[in-house]
Amino acid sequence: MPSSSEIPKPGDDGYDQIELEVDGVAMVRLLGPQDRLLTTIERRYPLVDVLVRGNRLTLSGDETQVDAARQLVEELVRMVQDGSDLAPVDVTSSARILEERSGSPAELLSQAILTARGKSIRPKTLGQKAYVDAIDQNTIVFGIGPAGTGKTYLAMAKAVQALQRKEIERIILSRPAIEAGERLGFLPGTLTDKIDPYLRPLYDALNEMMDPELVPKLLASGTVEVAPLAYMRGRTLNNSFVVLDEAQNTTPEQMKMFLTRLGFGSKMVVTGDITQVDLPTGASGLQLVTKVLDGIDDIHFARLSSADVVRHTLVGQIVDAYTKYDAEQQRDHFERQQRGRDAKSRNDRRRR
Repeated sequence: MPSSSEIPKPGDDGYDQIELEVDGVAMVRLLGPQDRLLTTIERRYPLVDVLVRGNRLTLSGDETQVDAARQLVEELVRMVQDGSDLAPVDVTSSARILEERSGSPAELLSQAILTARGKSIRPKTLGQKAYVDAIDQNTIVFGIGPAGTGKTYLAMAKAVQALQRKEIERIILSRPAIEAGERLGFLPGTLTDKIDPYLRPLYDALNEMMDPELVPKLLASGTVEVAPLAYMRGRTLNNSFVVLDEAQNTTPEQMKMFLTRLGFGSKMVVTGDITQVDLPTGASGLQLVTKVLDGIDDIHFARLSSADVVRHTLVGQIVDAYTKYDAEQQRDHFERQQRGRDAKSRNDRRRR
């Protein structure tokens, strides 16, 4: 990051200064807790000094970055005035949208799917927006991407929205019961007690999106069902919004079984991360289905990346680091195989 001495000063070539006036409430929300959002803007545009006094915000420094920062601040103010609660990821996503000239962040990212317990649930990146739009436009959508990209959370929000709008009659949430790289052994209790740990993340998300007192009633009536994948066999799911989470841990047979449960008036969203397969042996059904069903009308594959991670900023860096490491491992493996083939070919020629 450039030092303050590298930021252009008044009289320098390429210097510019812009003053923006923001109403008091919007300014507080624009700055964020502990000025966290302001800090994110400064990191994004290191050749810009940002000064806040009262309801006036002054941007000064490199004229190109000052203009970019001005556009970003104006978009963020619009989002705040529309009722959006901003986080650092909103700042970086909005900046990226403006830099790519993909449209207005305030228009693309401000539309809430749900408002639950005073909190709006909405896409926060262009990739998430495309994913949500694909769910609206297709019967079956596969959301494939790394951890923290909101694949399951947004799918569940769309399911709750569809139920509230009476577009469907029930929500079905499912997961394969596979441990993440460890053996949990025998679990005590009833069958429900045994499978509950695998489904707990889905229950947690439901309680965030709906009145916690209403959730047990919907579960008891069957309007909302949370069940392991094995319970799907032999069923036809009509007028339902069905979400299959952790689909990278399905076998090809399980994936085929699940998809063929689709009934009339239903939607399916299948989510997973093909880099985190916990199956002991064999191929992942999610990996295979991308080849088998690609190109079929009304089936869409939405691919999210580290740019769509909406957890801590370190999560995106961790995803990129592992992706780079895996690519290097694959390259090294290929080169070793190639050297082995070349050595075998030389030996064969010598024997002749």
